[in-house]
Amino acid sequence: MRLRVAGAQIPVVREIAANLSALHRAMDFALAEKADVLLTPEGSLSGYTPRFDTEEAGRALEEVTARAGRAGLGLALGTCFVEPESRRRFNQIRFYDVDGRYVGFHSKLLRCGTLEDPPRGEVQDYAEKPLEVFRLKNVPVGGLICNDLWANPGCTPMPDSHLTQQLARLGARIVLHAVNGGRDGSEFSKVNWAFHDSNLRMRAQAGRLWIVTVDNCHPPHIPCSAPSGVIDPGGNWLVQAPPQGEHFFAATIDLSDTPKTG
Repeated sequence: MRLRVAGAQIPVVREIAANLSALHRAMDFALAEKADVLLTPEGSLSGYTPRFDTEEAGRALEEVTARAGRAGLGLALGTCFVEPESRRRFNQIRFYDVDGRYVGFHSKLLRCGTLEDPPRGEVQDYAEKPLEVFRLKNVPVGGLICNDLWANPGCTPMPDSHLTQQLARLGARIVLHAVNGGRDGSEFSKVNWAFHDSNLRMRAQAGRLWIVTVDNCHPPHIPCSAPSGVIDPGGNWLVQAPPQGEHFFAATIDLSDTPKTG
């Protein structure tokens, strides 16, 4: 069982038209690499904000998913979105299989906020839903969004629920991780990078999981908050993008030699 994944370390801004152009560049690369699925950063379509134009985001989503569906490209698309039935706002990864079929979404669970009681921040901006596993090209995958994976102790007002371990127990073999981390180029940004890198590697190894991860690269003159690339179940980087600017990567994940956890 194999899955060819492409990752897009692209700029994510508040202008949906600019994000849409970046997503088309990412799809160009993924299609040229004959990828089965393309992973994009947190908020990569809507922008990482709860105050986005829902109608414009809906039109952009239709454009991206229609193109991917026609081309046979699966998507793990990071975006904020208002679900039409519930009218609730989620910070999502939306999953589409290679036949264009929408298979569901992961909502960010470890949403960032202040450590006061009650907390303020995105814990108040977005709804949540239970963790689950999805199938892309019949491969069981899980989605996590940014802080879901590393539970930064400075901005996580709830306990670390070890979502990678939970996904492993639910049967996921690959975790697709969409990131949009804060950084300012300071010395402490390097501390955050090391924290993110070590968490990615240690949690892949602990759960015997492949992890594919991509960060927002805007602004382009500052290194990303976290590395983008592919980590194997031993906690080793198979592929890693340069730490700054727009970059794409692709890798074929062969699950036949990877033992299942538990």
